[in-house]
Amino acid sequence: MIRPVDPGTVGVYETRASEWRDRRPARFVARAQELAASLPTGAVRADLGCGPGLHLPHLGRPVVALDAAFAMVTLARNVDPDAWPVQADLMALPLRRGSLAGAWARASYLHLARVWLPWSLAELHHALAVGAPAHLTMRHSDDEGQLPQDDFPGRFFAGWRAGPLTDVLVGAGFTVDELAAEPAGGEWLQVRATRARTLPDTVGPGLAVLFVGLNPSEYAADVGVGFARPGNRFWPAALAAGLVTRDRDPRDAFRAHRVGMTDLVKRATTSAASLRPAEYRDGVARVQRLVAWLRPRVVCFVGLTGWRAAVSATATRGLQPQPFAGVPAYVMPNTSGVNAHSRLEDFVADLVAVRRLAAA
Repeated sequence: MIRPVDPGTVGVYETRASEWRDRRPARFVARAQELAASLPTGAVRADLGCGPGLHLPHLGRPVVALDAAFAMVTLARNVDPDAWPVQADLMALPLRRGSLAGAWARASYLHLARVWLPWSLAELHHALAVGAPAHLTMRHSDDEGQLPQDDFPGRFFAGWRAGPLTDVLVGAGFTVDELAAEPAGGEWLQVRATRARTLPDTVGPGLAVLFVGLNPSEYAADVGVGFARPGNRFWPAALAAGLVTRDRDPRDAFRAHRVGMTDLVKRATTSAASLRPAEYRDGVARVQRLVAWLRPRVVCFVGLTGWRAAVSATATRGLQPQPFAGVPAYVMPNTSGVNAHSRLEDFVADLVAVRRLAAA
């Protein structure tokens, strides 16, 4: 089950919305205006976690005013009757793929548990057009939970440091343009990021299997599904092996089966042959940190090329002799249709072995 924004936090905002509005100024007006100025006239933008609408007047039009608390959406509509009000959760944005030209999220994603931020940012990636900017304000700390001296007690907060947050943003398919504490070393992490032409990770807590592809094809990036081409054997093999029950549906693979997906290299290309060894090595380092954090039962690398380039030049297909970031690692050949050396039944056998490792 996908966990929503903390219900206790939403409850505080439902019952104390007017009080919160009266006691909180619009702190980042200049940044909101900067985002608005970067967007084309008439392009749809969204205030995600809009609260009572304090920044809405500075974001331009047309604008979606979205919040999990209905009381906040109501106040925001009073501030700007022309805004498009939406009550919704950051974990399940009811927005069409590529429908937003920009997003503003002032102190909203910080109400999500750290392990759920990758999923929520994948939702944001889905809603943004390629090249669209996103401005986020996060809490700069190591805390996670309720704050002991919160003047609106009952709210949940997750703090972040720059390094781990950068990893999550890159994994979610964003290019990080700015990530800095404001004031220097202070309370807030200000993020400016751009939605890249790539795939976001579909990961979260409780992973049974994490699949790691080489990198997205441009075709996969554009349709939003890894291994998406009709000639790719990954999804037919995964279905036959009993790992998933829906074809080419990475969201359902995680929700229903706790099967997650990422890539060694986030850059989309027409062919993996154009990737550089340094990209593989950098990607392995990021995936190691991801695996060490989320602890899937098994990690499966789909593509011997990347593993050999970054980990072991003499590796062969199958369970590797050494774990990867402390987790059993299985390596299998690329399932692309251009890899004629492996048959569908060979991939099914690989994935049956992976399923059994995850169940052990």
